[in-house]
Amino acid sequence: MRILVVGPSWVGDMVMAQSLFMSLKKSFPDCLIHVLAPVWSLPLLERMPEVSKAIVMPLNHGEFCLMTRIKVGRQCRSEGYDQAIVLPNSWKSALIPFFANIPQRTGYRGECRWVLLNDIRRLDKNAITMTVQRFVALGLPENAPQPPYYQQPSLPNNKTGQEKVIQKFGLTLTDKVLVLCPGAEYGPSKRWPADYFAKVAQAKIQQGWQVWLMGSEKDKESAVAINSLTNQQCRDFIGQTSLTEAVDLMSLANTIVANDSGLMHLAAALDKTVIAIYGSTPPEFAPPLCNKAQTVTLNLPCSPCRQRICPLYPVGHPEHTQCLTGITPERILELIGN
Repeated sequence: MRILVVGPSWVGDMVMAQSLFMSLKKSFPDCLIHVLAPVWSLPLLERMPEVSKAIVMPLNHGEFCLMTRIKVGRQCRSEGYDQAIVLPNSWKSALIPFFANIPQRTGYRGECRWVLLNDIRRLDKNAITMTVQRFVALGLPENAPQPPYYQQPSLPNNKTGQEKVIQKFGLTLTDKVLVLCPGAEYGPSKRWPADYFAKVAQAKIQQGWQVWLMGSEKDKESAVAINSLTNQQCRDFIGQTSLTEAVDLMSLANTIVANDSGLMHLAAALDKTVIAIYGSTPPEFAPPLCNKAQTVTLNLPCSPCRQRICPLYPVGHPEHTQCLTGITPERILELIGN
């Protein structure tokens, strides 16, 4: 079996896609799995032993460019794929497998894809409630029992990578390292307040912990606020690392506190103690997939609203994003422990 998986565009989803790769290897131990994926994800896919090859998707998320998709599809014909599994639900994501003439093209029904896909699955959202289950189900026969069993994503530690980041950033490790991930790509309704992160950081610094801040360049404002409130005592890695370096740095940590984000899923795949904070999104849909993880949510009547910005109260109102502000730093500190 030669299988092409059209991968997702987000870090967390790509981590969860590993459970599909594991399931395919269990069903077809000798299969070759190739993943069509954004260039940023290549270092992540390299750490998944189930993936034989990563193929760079030359278009950005949301970009159409029909001629490029035709070209990539024709280039894939020489691989002789037996099946394509299309994880995104968009119409355009199914074009490359179609132009590659892959005989079995599997994906969920949506956006008039019945011409492009010939193994169209109907998604029963009541039976398959989790993102990871929905991914895994596409790799199983349509009549397989639902919800499907899934293995937890697992990224092995890379000792060489750890040594490189220690040397590059001049780190002196202590027994306790706490990583804080204050960002979330989706929007403000998923971001726990920066001053709450700062209170957690200050408490652990006083106990002798190192506290590292991690995220993308978009999270710089949060990092500045946290460090300002902690007298610059946190090590700020935000916007200063590649994805590979971020993974290696997190692999050196003891505990990771994160919003519902890609870094949260990476931390879980590294089998770290993870405390995941949920506001506008339900933890049941895409929880951190490791036994050491704990999710925190208030389950307010208005949540999960799944909105990027609080739809009920404007910024400045005392109840704005109460689903997040109601989760106190003291509660998170209690979960971290000593």
